[in-house]
Amino acid sequence: MPRTKPRALIEVTYTAAAQDYLRSLPPEHFMEATAQATQRKITLESLDLVCVRRPDVHVFNELLVQYPRRGERRPGQVVPDNMVVISDKPIEADGSFDLPLQPAKPFWVLEYVSRHNKRKDYNDNFDKYEKELKVPYFLLFYPDDQELTLYHYSGKKYSAIPPNEQGRLVIRELELELALHERWVRFWFRGNLLPLPGDLQRELDEARQQLQRLESLVETERHARLEAERELERLRAQLRQSRKGSGNGK
Repeated sequence: MPRTKPRALIEVTYTAAAQDYLRSLPPEHFMEATAQATQRKITLESLDLVCVRRPDVHVFNELLVQYPRRGERRPGQVVPDNMVVISDKPIEADGSFDLPLQPAKPFWVLEYVSRHNKRKDYNDNFDKYEKELKVPYFLLFYPDDQELTLYHYSGKKYSAIPPNEQGRLVIRELELELALHERWVRFWFRGNLLPLPGDLQRELDEARQQLQRLESLVETERHARLEAERELERLRAQLRQSRKGSGNGK
């Protein structure tokens, strides 16, 4: 991304702005409703699986995004609940994601709004994503109302994406689909529902139990085979003994 100032100077400026932002946050910013926390957990766990198969996908959780604003010395600032960046290059963003210093811009931002705790000015965030950052995709989910909208930036403004034949919202660049499933936003990657750790653990437990049953069956069959071999050997010995007895009688 082009810049006019030296990188070191930009780093100092943006680091100071990030520290000022953190100090300015009200206590309620650090409080989260259960529904918001649950959806965040589902999103991170699901997208972790996408990152394994797509190394160019980077997922962030409540990371401050800072970006230049025309005519202003201080950068613009916004904190998505979750954010996805697509980049083949590594991304180093410890305290904040500073656009002039990064190889790529945010590709997808996600916000979860609860009536019990709004935490942020979501209308203001919407304008920042659309008018200033021009983020290609923006997901807005109201867990309390079961309302889910996926916006796509058309070049001028956000437009809601209609569902496909399966009733899912599609992000083709990520090979991803999403929809409400059992009251939460769930994700399908390359057509398959991404499992959660609980699902994976149940599958693992079932596989272990099946393996134990098979091992027990194999062990039972092995004992039965050994017992049959011993019985066969006993009968052979008995037959040999019988033949010897018959020969001596003649």
